[in-house]
Amino acid sequence: MNSTVTVDAVPDAFWANILSPPVIWGVLAFPLAARGDVLTAQHALWAAIYVVLACIVPSLYIVVMVLRGSITDIHMRVRTQRVRPFLVSLVCIALAWMILRTIDAEPLLQVFALISLIEIAAMLAITLFWQISIHMMSMCSAVIVMGTLFGLRAFFISASLIVLVGAARYTLKRHTLAQLIAGGALGGGLTLALISSLIDV
Repeated sequence: MNSTVTVDAVPDAFWANILSPPVIWGVLAFPLAARGDVLTAQHALWAAIYVVLACIVPSLYIVVMVLRGSITDIHMRVRTQRVRPFLVSLVCIALAWMILRTIDAEPLLQVFALISLIEIAAMLAITLFWQISIHMMSMCSAVIVMGTLFGLRAFFISASLIVLVGAARYTLKRHTLAQLIAGGALGGGLTLALISSLIDV
């Protein structure tokens, strides 16, 4: 498969990278830890625990696997190559969630870690027989979280990014329309259900 990115695809590749799941989840961790208030050192520590374990360590694992030739690219276009990275993410996020619960971190951040854990577990199960978009999953989760933290205006403004991510992934031929919709439905649905049932927002 030719992996060369054409000039016309560069903007799509940029948005696909800048709005990738580790970036989205990592950025959101900080306002979640502070629950939308002024970020303190304690809040930053809680967020850093999540970011290191849920975002940085799994990303480094993928980079190492790409450098070793075990994975073709960082976006893991080959479905079967996604299984081990998802397993690593599952272990790391489970550890982050347990630590955040143990140190009594902000409940909304704990719920977000649990959402991440359940979503990755679902992605792993689906990946065994089909491939859906983790980019759309994380982006739709982020939009629900933005609405929870900052209200309807933030929800509708951030919702425009769903279209941007979906268009970028589709243009780059990383996913079919069905895979994009499935990823978005999984991320948005799980996030809405868990936030509504597990925490008073």
